[in-house]
Amino acid sequence: MKLYDGGQAPNPRRVRIFLAEKSIEVPLVPVDMTALEHKSEMVTSRNPLQRLPVLELDDGTILTETVAICRYFEELNPEPPLMGVDALDKAIVEMWSRRIEFHLLMPVGHAFRHLHPAMKEWEVPQVAEWGEANKSKAVEFMQWLDQELGTREFIAGERYTIADITAMISIDFMKPARIRVPENFENLLRWYKSVSSRPSARA
Repeated sequence: MKLYDGGQAPNPRRVRIFLAEKSIEVPLVPVDMTALEHKSEMVTSRNPLQRLPVLELDDGTILTETVAICRYFEELNPEPPLMGVDALDKAIVEMWSRRIEFHLLMPVGHAFRHLHPAMKEWEVPQVAEWGEANKSKAVEFMQWLDQELGTREFIAGERYTIADITAMISIDFMKPARIRVPENFENLLRWYKSVSSRPSARA
């Protein structure tokens, strides 16, 4: 088994943090995305969409897509539970994970890809207006999330889950996307300080 990894890119990092929380070690194959190695034959032959991460199992089976890879490891190693413990809890975690992906991670990603000069060759064409619009969308969602976090410790309840991983990654990704968390979002900042201080956050 080996994991084709893209360094500090959000999705590869999400999987590494998930694995760290479960104390699972998987051999990594580093892929330098700044050198466009994700477009190499090594990656393309395993994932024609040229996206990372890619998990290759010992029998040659290929798994792509971050949450699918995490789901595989969750089923094999259910403790600690990061994707829910029963039907209702799993649905709640999935609900929050989707909310974070669609309303925070994606807008931050669009802002980065359409506004950052380093993405000029990646995102053709860059549409600055779309990038700016997504900055506003991200801040608007964070305002709502700040209110939600006033009622509980973590995104999906009283336990750390994959939703917290995705949300933390999204906020970290805001730095290159040049988006700031407003200082008055106190609940969100309290939550972020807590989750980013976990050892897994350094994975």
